[in-house]
Parts: sequence; C-alpha cells; structure tokens
Amino acid sequence: MHERAAEFAEQARDRYGIDVDVREFDEGTKTAAAAADAVGCDTAAIASTIVVSLAGGERDGALVAAITSGANRLDLDAVADHYGADGASMGDPDAIRDVIGWSIGGVPPICHDAAVPTVLDPTLLEFDVVYGAAGTPSALFAIDPEDLVELADATVVDLTE
Repeated sequence: MHERAAEFAEQARDRYGIDVDVREFDEGTKTAAAAADAVGCDTAAIASTIVVSLAGGERDGALVAAITSGANRLDLDAVADHYGADGASMGDPDAIRDVIGWSIGGVPPICHDAAVPTVLDPTLLEFDVVYGAAGTPSALFAIDPEDLVELADATVVDLTE
C-alpha cells in the first residue's frame, strides 16, 4: 500500500476509531468518473473533497472543505455566500498541503491536519455507501454518507451548480 494511503488508514483508526478498507487502483482515480469506474459505482457516489479559499469578510484567506458528489460541480459563488465572504477560489495547492496535510487529487474528506469548516453535498446522502479519496490520487475508501457527515463535522448544504 502507498505510504500516504497507509497513513490515511492509520489516522482514521487513531482519530475516529474506524477501520477503513483502502483500495488502490493502478489506473488511478483522478476524476470522479475514473473513480466510479474503478469501484463500479455511480459517479454521483464519489465524494470529492475540494478545498476552497475564501476572500473578503471575516474569514478572508480561510480554507474550507466542500465534499461534493462527483456528479455535481461546486459553485464557488455559493460557497462564498454561505460563509459570508466576498468571493471564493480553488485553494492554493501549497496552502492545502500545509493546512490540510494532503495534496490535491488525494485529499480525503476526513483526517485533516487542521479543523476547517466543511460542507457536504446532500446528493451524497442518497447512497448507502460513498467513496472518498484516501490520501493519494489512486486510493479510495468506502463510507456510509451519514457517518461521513458526522466524522467530517460537515454541514449538509447544496453549494453546487
């Protein structure tokens, strides 16, 4: 198992008391469609974690995590509005690595180095199981979406286009 995927599994066990079954795929899971093909699920059951940087307002420069269904596209303006910011943009890769502890493409929905405000796309709640990144662009883990809401301390709100 890749070192980062193993680290994710260890953190999930140590922080949350859960054993995750990390699955790795040689073909990679860099897109929601590729991830869905790899695990054999609907693209909408892929829980993509997108880290966003807020601009203006009380949280200027803050990072927030948006866990979206792979079938939906995140609406950055809606994220900004939700957090009372003037705007929002995709997070800087270096800032994400420094604050969240994971690199873009493998950012899991849980096990972040710092607690950041998190929102979750309600589309994910339509499934019994969803799949999130497990620390690398080629590793995924399965989780009940209700458990994901609790573990990520996420607010369920539609911030998609």
